[in-house]
Amino acid sequence: MNISIITVGKLKEKYLKQGIDEYLKRMSAYAKVEIVEVADEKAPEVLSENEMLQVKEKEGERILAKLHPDTYVIALAIEGKQKSSEELADTLDKLATYGKSKIAFVIGGSLGLSQQVLQRSDEKLSFSKMTFPHQLMRLVLAEQIYRAFRIMRGEPYHK
Repeated sequence: MNISIITVGKLKEKYLKQGIDEYLKRMSAYAKVEIVEVADEKAPEVLSENEMLQVKEKEGERILAKLHPDTYVIALAIEGKQKSSEELADTLDKLATYGKSKIAFVIGGSLGLSQQVLQRSDEKLSFSKMTFPHQLMRLVLAEQIYRAFRIMRGEPYHK
């Protein structure tokens, strides 16, 4: 299984990088997992509705350029379906069983994902109704993917 975490912007926080690197190292026993960063669109602090749409569309084009046609895409979106860790493990297990070996999780920038990216996604996943910094979501997602592999293999993991 090949898993990509496609995300907007560079990660600057050292403590988040260290946590993500630890989970990537642990996951290497289960699958090839990579982080793919696309550039965020430079924009002023205060944006009009139209400017926000343009930023999301430009970032979305960069995300879509990283997706292969045969990739199963899971977009992280607040309006997505919430799942338990066991349900995420079941989803990944079923995808592997049915030959979907390329999976991409997509994390948008600070304004979220473009309509085009949401339309391209096969599934929308929400971690909460709350809004989280997209940089922090990288770490949370990496941990949950690792947890999913442990669950799929019947290996112990904290509940």
